[in-house]
Amino acid sequence: MGKGLGKILEKNKAAIAKKWFNLAAQTYAPDTAEFLKSKTDPFDNPVGNSMLTGLDGILDQLIHTMDPTTLNSYLDPIIRIRAVQNFTPSQATAFILSLKKVLREYLAKDLQDHRMAAEFIEFESKIDQLCLIAFDIYMQCREKVYQISANETRNRTFRAFERAGLIAESPD
Repeated sequence: MGKGLGKILEKNKAAIAKKWFNLAAQTYAPDTAEFLKSKTDPFDNPVGNSMLTGLDGILDQLIHTMDPTTLNSYLDPIIRIRAVQNFTPSQATAFILSLKKVLREYLAKDLQDHRMAAEFIEFESKIDQLCLIAFDIYMQCREKVYQISANETRNRTFRAFERAGLIAESPD
């Protein structure tokens, strides 16, 4: 990424992250969205705090290095929460693409310059990459949820058969 876009994003990072957070919070039911936006204490609102901290860290990674390990450490908690909620894969990851909308609003004048527009297109491809990474994380989490559910169902069925006397221990 060029230095011009990087400087602008770094200068406005806090405001961009906050606007991005507000758009991500709107993917929840209205009451939940208001709660996520109103409470800043990590003990009163661990989901909102995790999301705000994560989005700020993700934005920092997009602006600078995109270190996969660091990026995952910010993205994983957000996606993990959304994976156990009633979100489809596209709903769970769409908040990432809303960053493009936020950036277009902040950079409307700057994007008139063709060099800045080229830098922005490059930056948008990083956001697309991030969305694919988030989708992979989401699918891993959902697989784990289904695995836990299947194991629990198997164990409940086994215990029911055992209580009914339908299972006998085999002699060794």
